[in-house]
Amino acid sequence: MTVEIICSGCGQDSLLKRESRYEGFKKVGETLTCASCGHEYASEEEVPFKQKAAPKVFDASDAPRTIKVFRENEADTLCRHCKHFVVNPFLQRCGKHGKLVEATDTCGDFEKKIVPKI
Repeated sequence: MTVEIICSGCGQDSLLKRESRYEGFKKVGETLTCASCGHEYASEEEVPFKQKAAPKVFDASDAPRTIKVFRENEADTLCRHCKHFVVNPFLQRCGKHGKLVEATDTCGDFEKKIVPKI
């Protein structure tokens, strides 16, 4: 929450000073005052907080364009979706060709993996 105010007592840009009020050892409220002149506000709603305007540096035309890495359905034929793709903690292998592969590799012998429904 902002603590910058334009004081209605002195008219200056100032800071809001919050001091706790106590009755004995029990907190009963807060005193809100201007740090420059000491003008006291009765409640938080009375305090004229200074509105910070966010600088308009960028607009919609500066947003980056969406990058499409794969063409339509191209990602569906990656090795990770193939039924011959074998994964273990140390390497990934093609069960059909017996060679090391990565999950994002492709080949002409792709066969869709059948995923059981649980």
